[in-house]
Amino acid sequence: MSGTGTDRGTAGGERLRRWRMVLGGGEADGTGCALTGRDAAMDAALGALYGGGGEAGSRRTSGARSAGLGGSAPNVARWLGDIRTYFPSSVVQVMQRDAIERLGLAALLLEPEMLEAVEPDVHLVGTLLSLNKAMPETTKETARAVVRKVVEQVEKRLANRTRATLTGALDRSARISRPRHHDIDWNRTIQANLKNYLPEYRTVVPERLIGYGRAARSVKKEVILCIDQSGSMAASVVYASVFGAVLASMRSIATRLVVFDTAIVDLTDQLDDPVDVLFGTQLGGGTDINRALAYCQSKITRPADTVVVLISDLYEGGIRNEMLKRVAAMKGAGVEFVTLLALSDEGAPAYDREHAAALAALGAPAFACTPDLFPEVMAAALEKRPLPIP
Repeated sequence: MSGTGTDRGTAGGERLRRWRMVLGGGEADGTGCALTGRDAAMDAALGALYGGGGEAGSRRTSGARSAGLGGSAPNVARWLGDIRTYFPSSVVQVMQRDAIERLGLAALLLEPEMLEAVEPDVHLVGTLLSLNKAMPETTKETARAVVRKVVEQVEKRLANRTRATLTGALDRSARISRPRHHDIDWNRTIQANLKNYLPEYRTVVPERLIGYGRAARSVKKEVILCIDQSGSMAASVVYASVFGAVLASMRSIATRLVVFDTAIVDLTDQLDDPVDVLFGTQLGGGTDINRALAYCQSKITRPADTVVVLISDLYEGGIRNEMLKRVAAMKGAGVEFVTLLALSDEGAPAYDREHAAALAALGAPAFACTPDLFPEVMAAALEKRPLPIP
């Protein structure tokens, strides 16, 4: 590729090329650097989404060339193919999300051909779930296939580690004093018997054995996931549904999954398939945390062995004081209460700081949690030890 009046092989020429890609064309182009070949194609793909000018989504470049997605399904399908050709998957996902938000392309996702062209990710799943009620029957099977692909990716990334971490936590929370040999926790046993050290034999006499509880078939703990399904919580709903299915697959944990806005839906009977759980949600609407917690509270039968996980940005549309009283009552009864402002990789979320501070004063600090940290948070809650708050 050659630049105008510039040796593109030099460091200065490469800098001009990069600035040209950033600035775009037309009036923004003060570099004197022309684009050809792959660079021109990448510039056109970017211009179709991020360019300014008359038509939404168009950017005038040097000469008569212009780019834009417009409202045409063929144009969008071609553009989706282009960006997958020129950019890595992580960038493609960001550009798709921006296209849906900036250019109002969500309606095009109701067409099967569009869904087959997009790069599946958690944010796309959230968009599809928000369109679920408007989705024609011809699109629903394709949408389910897209959602299932993302769910399987998330499960592959997180499921085994979650099971291993929580199994260890359950065993440690059920230590026994007369363990079998292979159940002995040697570190804690030695620590407890240091007073019985015999210098002449250079050994410790284990007067008292401490062991891990054996993996029992009976339920040891109960977990209630209470998930805010307002529109801002889309990614959290996806991850929480996958984690709910993973927890439900563990015989030692009785798992209940509840989603809410101003209404409440108990999806526990669908936990064997997180895709069914996701399509049972209805993203958007208001928020009544107090009502949701009242329902969860009514389902608690063994408070000392129960963990309630509220996943919400805490923008309460219900009765604030009643919500706080319910949290205090559950904690007073021995329930481990965890408040997650988000369960996603999206960084710091927007949330109601006054409500978060009030929960912290009750001993239930609210914090955002990544999917990778969630197993450790749950393990700490099951063992009733301090949470690993970021």
